[in-house]
Amino acid sequence: MTHTAEVVDVYQLTPTVKGFRLRVPGHEFNFEPGQHTTIRFGSGGEEVVRPYTPTNLPGSDELALTIKRYDDGLASSYMHTKRPGDVVEIGPLSGDLTLADPDRDVAFLGTGTGITPLLSILRQYLREGTGHAHVVFGEKTESSIIHRGTLNELAADHGNLDVTFTLSDPNWEWTGRVGYVQNHLDDLFDDLSTRDCYVCGVPPMVVQTKARLAELGTPGERIHSEGWEDGVVGGS
Repeated sequence: MTHTAEVVDVYQLTPTVKGFRLRVPGHEFNFEPGQHTTIRFGSGGEEVVRPYTPTNLPGSDELALTIKRYDDGLASSYMHTKRPGDVVEIGPLSGDLTLADPDRDVAFLGTGTGITPLLSILRQYLREGTGHAHVVFGEKTESSIIHRGTLNELAADHGNLDVTFTLSDPNWEWTGRVGYVQNHLDDLFDDLSTRDCYVCGVPPMVVQTKARLAELGTPGERIHSEGWEDGVVGGS
């Protein structure tokens, strides 16, 4: 079932990423954190459908979307023109990247807008979970870290959450970790075989991170991702 949603707020998160609050008055969104909706619109006589994952929890009439603009991206360019008061068509929520077990320790490993499902699942875990959570989030530069303030605030408010940022192309002022997420796993985690690991980001990162987790002893059933990335990267 699709809905016509009103854009009630638009805010800049990074130079290329905006946040959008969409509201469907009188409707309560019920979904599993980590699932995605779709933005739907017509372009050139064809329907464009693109998935985006809410970062908020279910139970209200709103969805919070985080959308990075790409110069050649039809949907991202379309959304970046929207202002409060505009309307957009959204599709039903679906997807399999959801919290498996709130009673196990977890690792959230992401890059770029891959943080969006992980942030929603993290919020659920902090509300329902009984173990320890560690977010390892990679970006290219410091200015492009999405939801940095939100993640730091969650870590400050929850003693069972650690957050680590790593940059692949930092400037000289950066004092944090450098390199790719998958290169820091053996240093940040004592025993990955005891955690559920949730991985989301660009396909090469997901494939390489899943492979590294397996090398470090994480059972396959404890490695969770969208599942389509292997085919995009040729199954390597």
